[in-house]
Amino acid sequence: MLSDIEFDLWCRRLGLLESTRRHIEQIRSSPPSRQVHSGTKNVSGRYPSKKMGLTIQFESHRIELAAIYEMEHDDDVLEYYDQPLPIKLNYRAKNERQIGVLHIPDFFVIRHNAAGWEEWKRKDELRKLADRMPNRYQKDEGRWRCPPGEEYAGKLGLYYRVRSSAEIDWVYQRNVLFLEDYFRADLPKIPEGIEDKVLSLVVSKPGSTLSELLQMTGGDSDVVYTMVATDQIYVDLHTTPLAEPERVLVFRDQETARSFAVIAETSARDRITGPQMVSVNTGSQFAWDGRLFTILNSGETKTVLKTGDGAVISLPKEQFEMLVKQGEITGVNTQGQSPTTSTVQELIAKASPKDLKEANRRYEIIAPLLTGQSVAGKKPNRSIRRWLKRFRDAEQSYDCGYVGLLPHWGKRGNRERKLPQSTLELMDHFFRNDFETIKQKGRVEVYGVLMRECEKRGIMSPSYRTFCAEIKRRSTYELTLKRKGCRAAYKYETFYWELDLTTPRHGDRPFEIGHIDHTLFDIELVCSRTGHILGRPWVTFLTDAYSRRLLALYLTFDAPSYRSCMMLLRECVRRHGRLPQILVVDGGQEFKSTYFETLLARYECTKKTRPGAKPRFGSVCERLFGTANTQFVHNLAGNTQIMRNVRQVTKEVNPRAHACWTLGEFYDYLCRWAYEVYDIIDHPALGQSPCEAFDTGLAQSGTRNHRLIPYDEDFRMFTLPTTSKGTAKVEPSRGVKINYIRYWSDAFRDPEIEKKQVPVRYDPFNAGVAYAFAGGQWVRCISEHYSYFRGRSEKELMIATTELRRRNQKHTKNLTITAKTIADFLMSAEANEKLLSQRLRDAETRQLFEVIQGSRADKNKPVGWNISEDATPEPQPVQITAKKPETIELYEEF
Repeated sequence: MLSDIEFDLWCRRLGLLESTRRHIEQIRSSPPSRQVHSGTKNVSGRYPSKKMGLTIQFESHRIELAAIYEMEHDDDVLEYYDQPLPIKLNYRAKNERQIGVLHIPDFFVIRHNAAGWEEWKRKDELRKLADRMPNRYQKDEGRWRCPPGEEYAGKLGLYYRVRSSAEIDWVYQRNVLFLEDYFRADLPKIPEGIEDKVLSLVVSKPGSTLSELLQMTGGDSDVVYTMVATDQIYVDLHTTPLAEPERVLVFRDQETARSFAVIAETSARDRITGPQMVSVNTGSQFAWDGRLFTILNSGETKTVLKTGDGAVISLPKEQFEMLVKQGEITGVNTQGQSPTTSTVQELIAKASPKDLKEANRRYEIIAPLLTGQSVAGKKPNRSIRRWLKRFRDAEQSYDCGYVGLLPHWGKRGNRERKLPQSTLELMDHFFRNDFETIKQKGRVEVYGVLMRECEKRGIMSPSYRTFCAEIKRRSTYELTLKRKGCRAAYKYETFYWELDLTTPRHGDRPFEIGHIDHTLFDIELVCSRTGHILGRPWVTFLTDAYSRRLLALYLTFDAPSYRSCMMLLRECVRRHGRLPQILVVDGGQEFKSTYFETLLARYECTKKTRPGAKPRFGSVCERLFGTANTQFVHNLAGNTQIMRNVRQVTKEVNPRAHACWTLGEFYDYLCRWAYEVYDIIDHPALGQSPCEAFDTGLAQSGTRNHRLIPYDEDFRMFTLPTTSKGTAKVEPSRGVKINYIRYWSDAFRDPEIEKKQVPVRYDPFNAGVAYAFAGGQWVRCISEHYSYFRGRSEKELMIATTELRRRNQKHTKNLTITAKTIADFLMSAEANEKLLSQRLRDAETRQLFEVIQGSRADKNKPVGWNISEDATPEPQPVQITAKKPETIELYEEF
């Protein structure tokens, strides 16, 4: 981003008018003109730009985000701003009416030698817009233009460009995303021995594959990718994806790569007469004994061929394959096809297997007549003569007599509609205006009205059977959409298949894309002290899209909120020492929180917001919810499966009568299922377990330890939630009250903040401390029972405080909860029984750390970390472990 002095020099160098300079300054100092949103089909979000030092909005992760990646890594781009101030466009509509609209372009871009607005659109959308607004969008010599935008920008000495999705280089996009971790952070120094070894191989063997380099470094992928990102070795990022290392060629520098590209292109031109591959597809050609043949049909037992002079022969498939293996049959390079050849291929492609079988049978019968021999058997002479005539007519018309033997059974009979056109039009009118409405009228009722209208007009009325058949011919999706709405019709909506090359929807490596979502588990939980029903818990999952591994989970009785999101990310860093590069979330308000977005921006995570009520956009998490329910929750006492048919539920089978799981016990077993059972089960979409896919992906893409996030006081501060009010009153000598607990800090002695509301944050995992914003900074506050809370583990405190809060919400809302109440609960006999196993596990873990000095980590702590109670943990290199896989059937893939 330019400083004020650099911007002034840039304006002087370009000789901009004063009015233009003021206009650009206003854009630079103004926030985005609008907030982007996800619609029914677009995925919006925010990208943490290192070049700009702030987050940049995008309304489509396939168009505008691609433009952001391009500008972020383009040296010619100095600055870019999303959703700049609106500009006025004046043009004539299609009906020649003069109109003026306020238009907000996608970006305002400042380049080395120019500046202007850029509007990005899908190529198919631009064609529709040009048809609807021909004076606003035009295609000129293959380039899209906006004349009114160019006119507005030209008055200021700037430019206006319409950019199409056809301009996006998706291989480059994929590679930039793959290397972004190496572009963002300060990279560690590469050991000289390994660096020299890589450079010597690249110099001695130009064009070595990336796979060879990765093997040579002993699996230390970070070394190779660091050298690529810092231009110590050259890889053409526009040619081959780095995620396919066996295809990526590596060179010492760009000039060497260009030389090899010229040599390869020249060699390709010289190899014009080389051997060609033999294709057995219909219409393919090959050479055999100096003659050219065309394949008419490749069946299971025979291959039907056409010679160059139009004759048709049949070869057993075994003989044909033998000739290919012996080199007698060779492929030919056909640069073009005649119209007759295309017609023959089209006719054969439309023929069914039954048609081809009949054509083969007919050819075997008339084949002797074609060579002057007699026909064996007692076939009707009339049929043989008819087949022979059709064969010769097809030879004259298409230069292929075989197509004349195709039976065309599907065209027999009268294919015209039996009802008159007036009846069909009236039926369509009643379908659109009477049946396909939110009233959801029945078929019989609509048919009755149709019958009366036909009688009134004196036209033929359809039968009820024809009427119902006509309904079935209409689109199920459109029908349901008009009668029941978009949510009911969503399951009938056609899947969107990406036929054009883009970035992989699940990423190229672990921690590239993570999905966050919430669900209400199908189980009733009870209080560990009273045994009373506390209700169903909410669970929040963070899933790695690439490996389908469950990175973290958070369980609570509270409805989804940004607190759950913050605690989930905190748990992910505690377990793995990092956050995903991209987080995909839904449109819930908890994901729009300032605290949540600040945390993502602080640790440079891109947020993508998927469309609401569109489960397929988040199918990774949705599928895992189903897997967790079917594999684990639905096998426990108190599960609520039966409540789907609530009218059939009796007192004896009511889940609330059988509930026995407490929050702590359920959370413990859920973690064991997620991190120890599901993790090692083969996933049908991967062909291996999530753990294996995760470890393999890290080995290939690099562990990227320079991106580890220390689980320290600074990080914990960013993840701490606040209360529903957000502030607390400072009472003299007593401090602040947060979640029924008093907290104190010496900063509260300042008379200026006494009896004033101050922003506060609390730690759901440690009720012994909280934080308040006093004296212009965040200060640490100590609980009145800090000495008791200090010795408790995070899980122990979380279970106790969550359960107490829920119990009192359910039964005595007016009860004042104090820190002493919580302390009494923790010291009670019931709680001791409840928390005994957890305390023993914590004690055993501490002893284990003392013995092995951190060489092995607890299952709930980040992989490769050694965390003591008194020291701040420091990230260590990730250790990749393998687990024995099992295979069981998983929940259905969306």
